[in-house]
Amino acid sequence: MSKPFDMALFLSGVLSGSKVTQQRHLRQGRAMQAAIQQRWQRDNPWTWRLKHVRWFLTQHLQDHSGATRYYYRLTALLIWKRLGNDREMLIGRSTSHR
Repeated sequence: MSKPFDMALFLSGVLSGSKVTQQRHLRQGRAMQAAIQQRWQRDNPWTWRLKHVRWFLTQHLQDHSGATRYYYRLTALLIWKRLGNDREMLIGRSTSHR
């Protein structure tokens, strides 16, 4: 029997800010993990792909307020950073500023 994935341990290296902010990121990270697990049976961020995170941000949160979606996007960026992925890939902006 395997142990459940520890989101707090996973995010510990990239969390900063106040204790309240850190707790919000952990709570939201766990909510993302639960939703992606339920939909795709992917139990931890190491197995997630871009489509999973984008689905969560666009489809799963579609009926939530803009503020809620914004704060989940910040948490998603932290998770993406922890995975060592390019931030621009997740948010879909060009790195070129011409």
